[in-house]
Amino acid sequence: MINLIKVVIADDHALVREGLSTILKSQPGISVLGMAENGEEAVRLCRRLNPDVALMDLSMPVKSGVQAIQELTGDVRTKFLALTAHVEPDHIYSALDAGACGYVLKTSSSKELVMAIETVMEGKVYLAPDISAEVAKGFLQKERSRSSDSLDSLTEREREILKQILAGYKNREIADLLVISIKTVEKHRSNLMKKLGMRSKAELMAYGEELKNRGIFL
Repeated sequence: MINLIKVVIADDHALVREGLSTILKSQPGISVLGMAENGEEAVRLCRRLNPDVALMDLSMPVKSGVQAIQELTGDVRTKFLALTAHVEPDHIYSALDAGACGYVLKTSSSKELVMAIETVMEGKVYLAPDISAEVAKGFLQKERSRSSDSLDSLTEREREILKQILAGYKNREIADLLVISIKTVEKHRSNLMKKLGMRSKAELMAYGEELKNRGIFL
C-alpha cells in the first residue's frame, strides 16, 4: 500500500490554490487534505489535519506565512515549504529561520514542486536553484570567516549535529537520532554557531552549500 504524502495548501489567491491542488492531486503519491486563504486559517488547518507537508505562501493577510510557520514549528510534525515569488535574501532567511524546510518559487515547474515536497519529506532541505544562489550570495557578502580553521574548531559532537542540521533535521529529530536530550542539542547548536560566527539557520544552510562547493564534507 502506498503511503500518501498528505499536503495542505495556503495561499491568498484562489486561482493559485486551485491550480496547485489540481497539480498535486494528479500525482499518485500525494493527497491534498485542505486549503487555506490566509496564515491564521493555515495555522488552524495544520493543527486540525496534521499534514505531512504544508505549502505556505509568505505574503498572506491576517497572518503572514512566516508568522504561521514560526507559530507551528515545534508544535506539529508538519514540514513547511515556502512557495513564493520573492527571491530576495531577506525573505529567504526569514522563512528558513522561522522553520521552513524548503523554498520554492511560484515560477517553478510542477515537476520541481513535487521534487521539493519529496525532498523535505526525506528530512532534507530543498532550495530552488535560483534560491540557492541567492542564499549563497547573501552569505558570502557578509564579512565573516568561513575557513576550514573554523570548522576544525568544532568538537566531534558539534560536527555531527551540524551535519544533521544541514540535512534538514530539527532539534527534536536530532535528539532522537543521537539519543541525547533536546537541551543538549540546543547547547551544542548554540556553541557551534558561535564558533562559526553565525546567527541563523539560513547562514548555516549557506555555509553548508559553500562547504559542498569547496569539496569539504562533514
